Amino acid sequence: MSKHFKVLLLFVFVIFYSCSKQVSKIKFSSIKIEAPFNMPAIKIPDFTACKKFNITVFGAKEGNINLTTKAISDAINEANKNNGGIVVIPKGEWLTKAIHLKSNVNLHLNKGAILLFSEAPKDYLPAVHSTWEGMECYNYSPLVYAYNCENIAITGEGLMKSKMDVWETWFPRPKPHMNSLKRLYNLASYNKPVEERQMVNDTAHFRPQFIQFNRSKHILLEGISIENSPFWTIHPYLSKDVVIRNLNVYAHGHNNDGVDPEMSENVLIENCVFDQGDDAIAIKSGRNQDAWRLNTPSKNIVMRNCIMKNGHQLVAIGSELSGGIENVYVENCTVENRAKMYHLVFIKTNERRGGYVKNIFVENIKAGNIANGVLGIETDVLYQWRDLVPTIERKLTPIENIHLTNIKTTKTQYISNIEGQKELPVKDIFLKQVIVDTLTKEKHIHSNVLNFKDY
Repeated sequence: MSKHFKVLLLFVFVIFYSCSKQVSKIKFSSIKIEAPFNMPAIKIPDFTACKKFNITVFGAKEGNINLTTKAISDAINEANKNNGGIVVIPKGEWLTKAIHLKSNVNLHLNKGAILLFSEAPKDYLPAVHSTWEGMECYNYSPLVYAYNCENIAITGEGLMKSKMDVWETWFPRPKPHMNSLKRLYNLASYNKPVEERQMVNDTAHFRPQFIQFNRSKHILLEGISIENSPFWTIHPYLSKDVVIRNLNVYAHGHNNDGVDPEMSENVLIENCVFDQGDDAIAIKSGRNQDAWRLNTPSKNIVMRNCIMKNGHQLVAIGSELSGGIENVYVENCTVENRAKMYHLVFIKTNERRGGYVKNIFVENIKAGNIANGVLGIETDVLYQWRDLVPTIERKLTPIENIHLTNIKTTKTQYISNIEGQKELPVKDIFLKQVIVDTLTKEKHIHSNVLNFKDY
């Protein structure tokens, strides 16, 4: 064997060894779900065999926001370079700025760990590609943000908590905020590039989401508790294969939904406890022209075995639904009697949305008193937008094939209130064994509905 050949072999061996070290230790599990529609198996990452990266090794110090923020970022980078790793937040209270996840990383909070997020807006800059109420823009970074990532997780028994000192002062919507809403609406309505939609300024006050998975896939969120949120709490956006399970979510601020899957597919939400200032789950698919451009429905979404302690709706659909929503299955959930709930199921849209809603199945639900009714469908919900901006392009929303089965509540005004549009009636609504102990108004209040059946 020649000397040159030996050198070549050695070189090949070194390259092979180096590459083999980078082979991911992440394994995957596949979750199969039975639903009333064709539900694909959901693929999520398993980090059991991956290396751990404790943030204290990277210089994190309790009470020191700069050192801790840098340590978390450095640990995430190392786990990502390792092609799979677990970033460990140990017991203690760790004050931090925004956290940006990367592919093949599990952010793990040990029991007794608290990630406490700063209330200072400047700690969530520079602005990132995000959304505000269904419109894409550049805004303050979500507190935890993943963009174009795969194989990511947030797990453990610890707590993620937002300090609310500043965000609470942003809850009102004064004129400068409304003017920024008008500006964004017009930029989106005329398809201006997202890069031009810079919404961070002194008066816009567009609050960030707590956790946003943006354009990502193979996501696991398991075991942790979440307390307080500037805006929507958990926001899977344009994402695929998402499992959210065994969480305790408490957020009673303005717009504090629990989970907002938006233009996302293959989502499982199970065994969670929601205590919200808004909806437990609010399924969305973008607003108007922006969603028509992205053309991505929310579909194959399952919520099961969850408890709702407080909030407006168990499941809301819309009003941002312009990309379409289909194949939703909610089963075996309980709403506690103290919950200040308006509806169990509320579907809302307006003449600007377009999109569609179909194949919604809700069954085996127990609830206490409900302020309005079991099912609400409204097609003229515009909130503050009605007089703020005009209808630029009119598109109605087809709503059909809605099934509610084995629902029991103690007291409501009505069972269903459906307000369809004369041009496009709501159709194919099926209620079976929907029982209310005490009704204070009519059983069903309907306009423009076709093929409604109450068995």
